[in-house]
Amino acid sequence: MQKGLIGKKVGMTQLFDENGKVIPVTVVEAGPCVVVQKKTVEKDGYAAVQVGFGDVKVTRVNKPLAGHFKKADVAPKKVLKEFRLKDTESLNVGDILKADVFAAGDRVDVVGTSKGKGTAGAIKRWNFGRLKESHGTGPVARHAGSLGACSDPSRVYKGKKLAGHLGAERVTIQNLDVVKVDADNNLIAVKGAIPGPRGGIVVLADTVKK
Repeated sequence: MQKGLIGKKVGMTQLFDENGKVIPVTVVEAGPCVVVQKKTVEKDGYAAVQVGFGDVKVTRVNKPLAGHFKKADVAPKKVLKEFRLKDTESLNVGDILKADVFAAGDRVDVVGTSKGKGTAGAIKRWNFGRLKESHGTGPVARHAGSLGACSDPSRVYKGKKLAGHLGAERVTIQNLDVVKVDADNNLIAVKGAIPGPRGGIVVLADTVKK
């Protein structure tokens, strides 16, 4: 990984390319992020940088974290994230990373927490088909229907698709294009949709796909 940033989803809009074609984009407020800690192979067994994003009141930070920020001489941050970058030597504790880390034309993977949808039925959660609404099916058109075998094995197999908790989980969208970077306002426009609600925390990093 060459570069990465923590950001906040602002919302969706659209841009036009030089041919007048509409590009749907998600705007991300990426950075400014500050380097809070450097990890080295000698001390930690691997090389990485820990990056913080989003200001938070000192009173909202517990004592261990407060000491962590004080050691780095950095104002407390809301979100901490590690990036295993190829070149960590050029970065030092206290360095500021802004949106211009990325440039238009880059390909990124975006990680976020999807919108929570509570307990959902099998139709919404797994795209099950509906039951027919005639001939005695009863008021159960959106139920899952039969679950399979009867006397053998006399149980429901593990991993069976059922109703249950939907959303509010970590989701990665891979290989998205960076359409535009506004370094002055720390905004990055990424082509397409990314997980999470407006205001949700997201992580942008170089795509693992080549």
